[in-house]
Amino acid sequence: MSSSSPIKRKVGLVSLGCAKNLVDAEILLGDAARHGYELTQKNEEADVVLVNTCGFIDLAKEESINAILEAHRQRLHGSKTEQKIVVGGCLSQRYSADLAKQLPEVDAFLGLDEISRAGEIFNRLFEEDVSQEDRVTVSRRAAYIPDFDTPRVRLTAAHTTYVKIAEGCNHPCSFCVIPRMRGRHRSRTIESVVKEVQGLVVSGVKEINLVSQDTTYFGMDQWEEKAGPRQEVDAARGPSLIGLLDALGKIEGDFWIRLLYTHPAHWSDDLIAAIARNPKVTRYIDIPLQHIHEEMLAAMKRETGRQHIVDLIARLRSGIPELVIRTTFIVGFPGETEEHFESLLDFIRETRFERLGVFSYSREEESRAAKMPHQIHGNTKQRRLREAMLLQQQIAREWAESQVGKKVKVLADTAYLGRTQGDAPDVDCRVHFVKPVAPGSFVNCVITGTRDYDLVGDEIR
Repeated sequence: MSSSSPIKRKVGLVSLGCAKNLVDAEILLGDAARHGYELTQKNEEADVVLVNTCGFIDLAKEESINAILEAHRQRLHGSKTEQKIVVGGCLSQRYSADLAKQLPEVDAFLGLDEISRAGEIFNRLFEEDVSQEDRVTVSRRAAYIPDFDTPRVRLTAAHTTYVKIAEGCNHPCSFCVIPRMRGRHRSRTIESVVKEVQGLVVSGVKEINLVSQDTTYFGMDQWEEKAGPRQEVDAARGPSLIGLLDALGKIEGDFWIRLLYTHPAHWSDDLIAAIARNPKVTRYIDIPLQHIHEEMLAAMKRETGRQHIVDLIARLRSGIPELVIRTTFIVGFPGETEEHFESLLDFIRETRFERLGVFSYSREEESRAAKMPHQIHGNTKQRRLREAMLLQQQIAREWAESQVGKKVKVLADTAYLGRTQGDAPDVDCRVHFVKPVAPGSFVNCVITGTRDYDLVGDEIR
């Protein structure tokens, strides 16, 4: 009598877009692993290739479509003729019906709520003939939120990770369609996040990056009395980011907590104080502002005004010593005049953000802004983008030079490269070590020089 082991199938991944989408990819792979699938770095060996797409702006959509077509091309020229191509992520959630018609080469489309059912759906592709009509598994209204024990296959380096504390968004920004794709804001419980972070720290993680569509709104959707879109963080009213940070700060271990994707409308003095008193929270705030001119902020439906933003930045910098602020702006929004743009440049000069990104406006169908008059020509948008980035590049160089001689704590990503508290993974600057250090460890350095926007650090031994 002979016995045989069940077939061990492999899954390959192409993941595009933001850190929040990366967490979704990790959950997709976690559920696949629960069903016996093994992750491979070589897609040509995979039984299933998962393309986790981004659908935020036109360039992201184009990149996602190209990735799908490239996966199909590789299948045609590879040895795995029965390989299945599965598409997930924001593009699949938003356009699955259209994509199913236009891309018959795709075997299945998954929605955002289906990420915890990936293994089941993969298995179905091998166990039965799936009709063209049944290739789409997408819930109309996204409602899923992960928990502390949701299986994940972490795709980041062992010492750093992202923790999704909430999903969805309640803000009505006129340029954005994320609420249509990801649904209304829904927070995890403080207990759920704390349990997950405890496990990560025990496993050796040194950097916890908290992510959501609106991190500052965390917990407010659970209040008895509904919180408005301009409600400040208030721990007295119920669960909040303050309570979460206080709870995370009590976890033993040497690790950083980083806040990403905060919204300017919700910041309160109590939240600023909570960050200042918590040594585990990095002196780094990611706070997309998008513009500074009152008319542009109103057209964008940002629920903040110029004076609110100016006052907030002053409060942040006075309340949190050594703070690094990262922000983003949009240029070329419908109706943006040269006067509007010059006011933005003036604001960048005056405020001197330590970290700043600029995007040219992308006309998203189904967004309010797509229907607005006075759309800006592409050449004008690109010129404004170049001007704003040239200005910021000079500010960034000068800031880097001002750090020479300072002693800083650096998280080593590799033997020769690391990041300070003021640098988030993948998007910010780096520290180049003079001598090799232990990857994944904290290193105390003195800054001895600069390399363009990056720093050069020598370990203090």
